[in-house]
Amino acid sequence: QESSNGWREVLKDLYSRGAKEVLLGVFDGLPGLDEAFRETYPKADVQHCIVHKVRSTFPKIRVEHKTDVINDLKTIYNAIDHDMALAAFDTVKDKWGKLYPKEMKSWENQLSTLLTFYKYPKEIKNAIYTSNAIERMNKEFRKRLKPMNSLTNMDAAEKVVYMQSIEYNDRYAERITPGFGMTEVKKELAEMFEERYPQAIG
Repeated sequence: QESSNGWREVLKDLYSRGAKEVLLGVFDGLPGLDEAFRETYPKADVQHCIVHKVRSTFPKIRVEHKTDVINDLKTIYNAIDHDMALAAFDTVKDKWGKLYPKEMKSWENQLSTLLTFYKYPKEIKNAIYTSNAIERMNKEFRKRLKPMNSLTNMDAAEKVVYMQSIEYNDRYAERITPGFGMTEVKKELAEMFEERYPQAIG
């Protein structure tokens, strides 16, 4: 039952608990989430998950073209910079646009948010151009809940999720996401943060 109103409540709760300055939100296209996020964090960037976009495109491509199309799409998000990524998209669109006009138009419409990661240090690209991190956590939740068909009510399910969250947090509390521990990356992100939220510094 995802909707803008539902996500708005979640984000308002996060905001009220202290997450007031956000640089980037990474989403897989959940209904209503973009709208609610932009309302709560108007200064933040939005990155749509490349992996989810490729997955949603894949079933719509004919079997004989799948490998070529997927490899061509990789040239977009593996380009050395934003301008080259745009040029790569133009090449892909010219090649496949007549066969798959809806799919190419869909990529074109989302291109600005699919390529947001180019604004950030390249060292953290793998951490921010996909929402796979949260997907892994959700997979852990589903794995724990699946064998528990006898859960009596929502409170019991929430307790399972809560305990799994605690375990997950403990497991990753001391780990640094690749790239984020680098001095130059931290400096660049701090500069972006200060430019975006100068009132929050100091």
